[in-house]
Amino acid sequence: MRPHLRALAASAATAATAVLAAGCGFGFGSLSGSGSGSDDWSQPHPAPSAVGALGREFAAASPAPEATVTPRPGSWSDVHPSENYRVVLLTTGDDRPTKALVKAVEDWAGDEDVDLRTVVADRPSEYIPSITKAMDMAPDLIVSAGNDLVDPLAMVTPNHLSQPFLVVGAELAEPTGNVTAVDWSGASFRGEGLGASSTYDPASFTAARCAAAIRAGVAAVLNDLTGIVIWLDQH
Repeated sequence: MRPHLRALAASAATAATAVLAAGCGFGFGSLSGSGSGSDDWSQPHPAPSAVGALGREFAAASPAPEATVTPRPGSWSDVHPSENYRVVLLTTGDDRPTKALVKAVEDWAGDEDVDLRTVVADRPSEYIPSITKAMDMAPDLIVSAGNDLVDPLAMVTPNHLSQPFLVVGAELAEPTGNVTAVDWSGASFRGEGLGASSTYDPASFTAARCAAAIRAGVAAVLNDLTGIVIWLDQH
């Protein structure tokens, strides 16, 4: 294991121990809800489905695992989630790109009447426990926004293949089939101690680009096109 990942795992273990010692809930970060907000997540509900169809030029019918696809802009626009779609937004950081992504997810949830709940990790020791908290809520999808969550997700997601994840504005270097990412040349953060790409550009996180990221990503997940990277640069 790389040294920085070993240190991350150690800090996560310490945080998890503190959580257990507390005896109830998670004593870190914050949780909030939006969207329809009336659904009781403790009760089962029908599996989500896609309402509407992808355009022909979104992606090949069966892209290879870890493939990068470049859909034609707008080829995802007719796809919407079915009723009572349960989504957790997992986020960290107060930089402008992360704030733009968070707003895009919140706006999308409001437009689509999605039951959105948010888990915020305030410090590194909370990253992995926050992912665990999000998974314990049993959502239909966990959406991640914030570069600092990439390495923790790379550690956790291979062990929870039944939980779908969507990473917006970044990607995992070696995603498993349950992790889908939406990226572009101005984002392209892949973690593993590599830092930001030489093409990283905070100004590329425009409202339009971030809105396209969440909509294209969710459209892919709802159509079982997962474990891939959706590249939003010019077709």
